[in-house]
Amino acid sequence: MSEAASAPSPQATAAAAAGLVAEGARGTLRLENVTVARGGRAVVRDVSLEIPTGEITVLLGPNGAGKSSLVLAMGGVLKPQGGSIMLDGNDVAGRRPEKIRQLGLAIVPEGRRLLSELTVEDNIQVAMYTLGRDDARAGRERALEMFPELRKRLSNPARALSGGEQQMVVIAQALVSKPKFVIIDELSLGLAPVVVQRLIPTIQQVAQAGIGVLLIEQFATVALAMSKGAYVMEGGRIQYAGTAQELREKPELLHSAYLLRGGEGTNVSTRA
Repeated sequence: MSEAASAPSPQATAAAAAGLVAEGARGTLRLENVTVARGGRAVVRDVSLEIPTGEITVLLGPNGAGKSSLVLAMGGVLKPQGGSIMLDGNDVAGRRPEKIRQLGLAIVPEGRRLLSELTVEDNIQVAMYTLGRDDARAGRERALEMFPELRKRLSNPARALSGGEQQMVVIAQALVSKPKFVIIDELSLGLAPVVVQRLIPTIQQVAQAGIGVLLIEQFATVALAMSKGAYVMEGGRIQYAGTAQELREKPELLHSAYLLRGGEGTNVSTRA
């Protein structure tokens, strides 16, 4: 399909990804005993996890597990009731979203939230408002090198894009500020398998360039194939913390039925 037709070469993607990494982007994003409430009820309970730079870490879980609430807390949209979110030695729990972004944590939210009436160009520019002119220009160019499909769409309103193209824009928005860490909430949601396969090498190259990636997913197959570290979240708590390889080799550890059989789980293999 057209969204995959003009995908860049692996070498071009790697070069562009390397240019999007902040100098000294080495460290760890660590959550310790984070609790988040919504509507007066705790939906995330004492969650601890660690995301190193230069790797993809996956967080799996069914709908309602608390994954998106955790992402909102990490991005500063929700204030945790307790615990810490340590970014390079700074506790960013409860800080404003723009401050967290400036410190090196970028969010790719669930649902491809763009300013639908603005053009692709404008949406990318919005993500660069804190950057100097030279850094903004360089970040924009490297993002477009990673997603050349967007060059011919720059003057189009975001609402006119396909789902895959919209996902490319929100990933580009996250990368232009040279983050140390990127959280991607539901990469594959609503996308055709061919589009997901187009995005996977880009995410892998971003991690290989030195950025720490936390991939939030409901479906296991693709996410585990991409990742090194793995967590499983249910009922607002972490039920498994270990390696993606262990979950691939011992699927019985994925004790949630949604991952292995019935309901949406039957679609897991088709999304690989």
